Amino acid sequence: MPFTLPSRTPSGPRRRSLLAGAAGVGAALLAGCSSSDSSSETTKGSTPAAERARARGALDSERLAERYGAVLAVHPALAERLSPLRAEVVRHAEAFGGGGKASEGASASASADPSAAPSPSPSAEVPAVEKDALAELAAAERTLADRRTKTLLDVPGELARLLASVAAAGAVHAFLLTEGEK
Repeated sequence: MPFTLPSRTPSGPRRRSLLAGAAGVGAALLAGCSSSDSSSETTKGSTPAAERARARGALDSERLAERYGAVLAVHPALAERLSPLRAEVVRHAEAFGGGGKASEGASASASADPSAAPSPSPSAEVPAVEKDALAELAAAERTLADRRTKTLLDVPGELARLLASVAAAGAVHAFLLTEGEK
């Protein structure tokens, strides 16, 4: 009986299909968390800490969307890759109650939290090299996802679920932004 080698085709799903599935699940979770009913329910009984976290989440997402826009302005060739991620970041801001630009109240609430580190300015200079610009966006996504994960302990259930799903989406964005380097 001859000895046969096993097939080199990996069993199980491929990395891209897992990422596509994770993005779909993240979008479904976010859609479930961002309905108008759930956001009005969570704001009615919100604590000041929860209100600050919600305002901070909206402001951070808006700034990140602006950073994506700045990179797209300097590197229009990245539009196909970055536009879907930027659109998702805009939806994150909306889920936190933001709308386009941060309102004065949201900015004041977010800056009133002394434990919150200031977000980097989206108007910071965009690197001229695409790879560096993508690495900078990935680092911003990772930093924001980490900060949101740490905030989970200080907020009530529904807001914690929203923070968790948005933090997970940010981690996936960071991975997708750095995937091309490998």
